[in-house]
Amino acid sequence: MTPPIRRSPRTVTALLTAVALVTIPASVASAGTETAGDTAVLASRILRVYNNNIENLVVNNADGTCTRISGPNHLTSMLVDDSGRTGTAGVLAPDLLIVQQVRGTGQAEAYADQLSAKFGYPAGTYRAIVAWSDPEPWGSTHKCSSQSLGDLKKKQTNGILYNTRTLSLASGDVSKYWSAGWLRPGTAYANGAGCTLYKPPNSDPDTTDYYKWKRTSAIAARFTIKATGTTVFAATMHLPQENRQNACAGAGYTGIGGTGIHIGADATSLMNASTIRVVGIDANRTGIPASTLSGFGMTGYGSRPTHGSSKIDYLFVRGTVQPSAVDHTVAGTRSNHLALYGFIAY
Repeated sequence: MTPPIRRSPRTVTALLTAVALVTIPASVASAGTETAGDTAVLASRILRVYNNNIENLVVNNADGTCTRISGPNHLTSMLVDDSGRTGTAGVLAPDLLIVQQVRGTGQAEAYADQLSAKFGYPAGTYRAIVAWSDPEPWGSTHKCSSQSLGDLKKKQTNGILYNTRTLSLASGDVSKYWSAGWLRPGTAYANGAGCTLYKPPNSDPDTTDYYKWKRTSAIAARFTIKATGTTVFAATMHLPQENRQNACAGAGYTGIGGTGIHIGADATSLMNASTIRVVGIDANRTGIPASTLSGFGMTGYGSRPTHGSSKIDYLFVRGTVQPSAVDHTVAGTRSNHLALYGFIAY
């Protein structure tokens, strides 16, 4: 009789770990339609998340001119590999894109289809939800010397794009929408006194800016990772410019940690029922600590400036985030704002 092979506990542990790393969910194994590349991505179990204010895909230049950016060029400038590099073969399809300042459903869906095409997927693979489907225009030139380009920035809302290959979304798992807070011009401010919600009747009264408040409407959703059933909360916010000087999140309220940030009641319910949590914000405010949303189990990632010399964009995550060689900030983003990203193990 051949004697049994004896292995040390350390060797057995290593073997079991190796097997666990390549285990594929039964639902995938039985489907028989996944490619080798899909299997590798599923085995790695990494949720790839980005946040960016895409500025309606129109960039304001220092000389007063503006430049229109195509969706594919913007995506190439923003999506990174595990080392934080753009444009390499290691750039994999994202799972969530949290965006601010899109024109509405039309632009969001076109951008989503361009993302699908970038990775060779059929149109509709990426889907978009937005706070307002077709917000009314506001403002005049938006600091563009070309009026036609300024006009492209007049409609503004916020949205979330998600990859239907990896994530599912139930119709009842969307919180749409909750309002930001602001301090009305000419109103005294003292630790939240004078703050109110930024929506009618507490919005800009003049015809040029009357609908400006819609750019600050937040939206959130709870997704499910198809391979594992893990729940994922994602929210997008864009706070008013007034938040830079005077933090406001509602009536007499300065927001979480005095930052102007607040999360709506329905969104909070979705968040509390989620394992992974991600919030992307253009807060229009500097100096917001990474610990601001620690009460919800989230940590901020990225500390570099995102808008000129200021950091006003933030990404908060609850989950195990991979280290980043570029501080989770994509320097070459083709927008007025630099993108932030987090690759989250699940």
